[in-house]
Amino acid sequence: MPGKLSEEMLAQLSDLYKMFADRTRIRILYTLLAHERCVSEISRELEMTQSAISHQLSTLKASKLVKARRDGKTIFYSLDDEHVEMILSMGVEHICEMVEEEAPQ
Repeated sequence: MPGKLSEEMLAQLSDLYKMFADRTRIRILYTLLAHERCVSEISRELEMTQSAISHQLSTLKASKLVKARRDGKTIFYSLDDEHVEMILSMGVEHICEMVEEEAPQ
């Protein structure tokens, strides 16, 4: 196990996990697992307004969980790096294991 974390690092870690505490943000991140998408694609897939999606993408971008790429007038969003994918994948794997353990034998 790594050494003791500073108070600043603990605060940053707490802030990171807070980003994953919102169902809408999780849905957006999970949608971006496959490939980059623009706001209109995400809003159609999640059946939400573009305004709501844009607001959450702004929050996710500020937290360095997503990145943006402009192509003409369109901005495409993707996961910032493989760590975000790993966090999502490990969370899903953990939930699946919990469900399996709770299933009647």
